[in-house]
Amino acid sequence: MYILGINAYHGGASACLIEDGKLIAAAEEERFTRVKYWAGFPVKAIQYVLSEANIALPDLDHIGISTDPKANLMQKALFAFRNRPTLGAVRDRLSYNLKSKTLQSAFCDALNLDRKLLTAEFHNVEHHRAHMASTFFVSPYDEAAVLSVDGSGDFITTMWGTGKGNKISVMDEIAFPHSLGIFYAAMTQWLGFPKYGDDGKTMGLAPYGEPAFMDEMRQIVRVQSDGTFELDLDYFVHHAEGANMTWDDGAPTMGTLYSPKMVEVFGEPRAPRTEITQRYMDVAASMQAMLEEAEMALVRKVQAETGQNVLCMAGGVALNSAFNGKILPGSDFEDIYIQPAAGDAGTSLGVCYYIYHHELNQPRSYVMHDAYTGPQFDNDTIKTVLERQGLSYRTLDESDLVSEAAEIVARGDVLGWYQGRMEWGPRALGNRSIIANPRRDDMKDILNARIKHREKFRPFAPSVLLDAVGDYFDQTYPDPFMLKVYNVLPEKQAEVPAITHVDGTGRLQTVDKQHAPLYWELINAFGNLTGTPIVLNTSFNENEPIVCTPEEAVDCFLRTKMDALAAGNFLVVK
Repeated sequence: MYILGINAYHGGASACLIEDGKLIAAAEEERFTRVKYWAGFPVKAIQYVLSEANIALPDLDHIGISTDPKANLMQKALFAFRNRPTLGAVRDRLSYNLKSKTLQSAFCDALNLDRKLLTAEFHNVEHHRAHMASTFFVSPYDEAAVLSVDGSGDFITTMWGTGKGNKISVMDEIAFPHSLGIFYAAMTQWLGFPKYGDDGKTMGLAPYGEPAFMDEMRQIVRVQSDGTFELDLDYFVHHAEGANMTWDDGAPTMGTLYSPKMVEVFGEPRAPRTEITQRYMDVAASMQAMLEEAEMALVRKVQAETGQNVLCMAGGVALNSAFNGKILPGSDFEDIYIQPAAGDAGTSLGVCYYIYHHELNQPRSYVMHDAYTGPQFDNDTIKTVLERQGLSYRTLDESDLVSEAAEIVARGDVLGWYQGRMEWGPRALGNRSIIANPRRDDMKDILNARIKHREKFRPFAPSVLLDAVGDYFDQTYPDPFMLKVYNVLPEKQAEVPAITHVDGTGRLQTVDKQHAPLYWELINAFGNLTGTPIVLNTSFNENEPIVCTPEEAVDCFLRTKMDALAAGNFLVVK
């Protein structure tokens, strides 16, 4: 039985394919179109996941999408009656709903398929149920509390409940327009980062400031006595005017979310690419602290209501790794699972498993231990690309490749590391990575000047051998998907300055030999040379989606000042 899940007409368009409960492939459309957060219909991603299974469209048994226009109709009608949104806001929402309602037609039209040839059953899975399914059904736990928090989807912004076996039970939800995701996005815009997906920049900026505006923040986000939250809507426009969101083919865009009252309280918004003063840093610190305060109250509420000691999280807000690292120390939860594409891209994964388990009542058998679900290319293909570019290379066996790559990184050079299947989600996790020496205090500046060209306040991440986590960080809980920030032990910060953020933290990836064997060998070899079982890991790209094909890897290598490229069994040194 083949099930195809898609996320379409939203940022992070994606496709996922499972066969009898086993994940075959999953990928974001942006990796193929080369447009970050690409929105629209994920035609190329669909074609890819089908090719990975060597099947055609008529072979599909079920097709689903992570939205249900029929969901929450009463809440939508009541909201419209009470708030009387502008004609533009209504028009935008109707346009999205019309696209979503005609999934079968849109699917066949986008893929140039005669509808008579397609026998698959179509499913609309409510957005947050898809989020919840995306984390619980691929987790290693048979029973857990499940929490989804994002901007908005199918008129809901937050949903929680429990997962047990092959079923998810929803306990409660928070409806639009009250949204922690929209709060964070609005403040990010005010801080001068207007693009869709810029929220991560604010999270990186926050440690440079002090939470000096908490009184103001608590007026905007009001944590309730029951652990839920409400927004003071006077600070926003999304509920009345809409946000002029565009989800057509291409990069998603979002209009201004904050109202003039936000400007009255905090002052003029920062113009993009201008100086970031201490005031802006302090606002960033305050908004991050406010998010953490509201979300921790919600997490504790969910734990108390469910009585579970395991938490599975999803939704765009679940990508806030600074908060995620505080959940276990700050709550009664003992275990946590967040799948690597926790944002909207991951809903295609959730659609597959919601249909398979919850709707078709099939038993669970798959656990997502790693994120390597994308395309891979053999040595012959890589060799052809290298020769086409006229590059000199050496062919090495795996052991020699690892040894020489570790020596390159140890001496302070920058290495492009292109191996195996592409990662699922926004993080490079050792297959499409740029690797550098974390022991050099100048490495952040080197990477920004020569390759990444991004804001200086943004940190770089460590990949650390799993059995060495406790030697360098204050927590030892595994995180193979780089979704939690831990404190670097004070006595170790001088040893790894390039991955230690200004507040003494690091957004780490733990690497174990079973699930990432080649990457583990590289880090281990680097550790044997230097005494430090950690490498700096940043995504293999330059202001673009993470590279997918060998051509893209070689192009990025040539146009930047990387020193070496290890692609497949080939090593190129400039």
